[in-house]
Amino acid sequence: MNWIYEFPFQLTIDTSAIDQGVRSFALTFDSVLRVIRQGLTTILLAISDLLTFIPWWVLVLLVIVLYFKQSKRLWMSIIYGVLLSMIGMIGLWPLMISTLSIVITAVILSVAIGFPLGLLLSLSERANMIMRPVLDTMQTMPVFVYLIPALLLFGLGRVPAVMATIIYAIVPIIRLTNLGIRQVNPEIVEASRSFGATTLQTLIKVQIPQAFTTIMAGLNQTLMMAMAMVVTASMIGAPGLGAEVLIAVNRIEVGRGLVSGSAIVIVAIILDRLSQGWVKPSEEEGI
Repeated sequence: MNWIYEFPFQLTIDTSAIDQGVRSFALTFDSVLRVIRQGLTTILLAISDLLTFIPWWVLVLLVIVLYFKQSKRLWMSIIYGVLLSMIGMIGLWPLMISTLSIVITAVILSVAIGFPLGLLLSLSERANMIMRPVLDTMQTMPVFVYLIPALLLFGLGRVPAVMATIIYAIVPIIRLTNLGIRQVNPEIVEASRSFGATTLQTLIKVQIPQAFTTIMAGLNQTLMMAMAMVVTASMIGAPGLGAEVLIAVNRIEVGRGLVSGSAIVIVAIILDRLSQGWVKPSEEEGI
């Protein structure tokens, strides 16, 4: 009667063959991976140097001005500026810059890849059907799994952290770009085509502006998921606030973990509020 509660047979999956296949791929395409690694390193260094070049008080003032311009709420703008200043006061400013360089690089590349892919899926039902299970898998796969191939292909450091973050955070911008374009009123699209607009002109001048709010929501979610990956990426050598949290966990230092974790929360909240504010002008214009 054991077959009632236990499977009568089991499949044996040769995981070592998968590991060997990934390692063989890394050796075969080492030159290509080296070019990708060098390119990402260049982008990371450029963004890191730019953020380091900007004086801390300029960055704080920039946050205050941008949020005030979007929300017209002076006190909240000052509060966000003070919160950002506190990261420097507790000595975590350089780590925050390292974290921001990884997050910004990952978000830029996610948008550069995900936005055109979302447009393609919105225009092709076949491509949408093919990519849907792939996106579902990418979105539900445990984040730690992404670290393994990134580590094998690119080694330790910021580059594999960026690659793992891109894979994890790219899904929202693809999905919401696709959704936003598909939700545009068909009568508006038909009207533009009746006036002689081509498919590309309709896409650029009608569908993308109409779907702007949804697309920006996808960008906001991509940004937040990239921030959420910061601590996980520190496990493969990514520097920054996430590494500080990981050290605190390994040493069981509660205070150190709370301080560095609070700095991550502050950065995430500021980025979330600023990215949400980009949507408001388009919403007001639509009203």
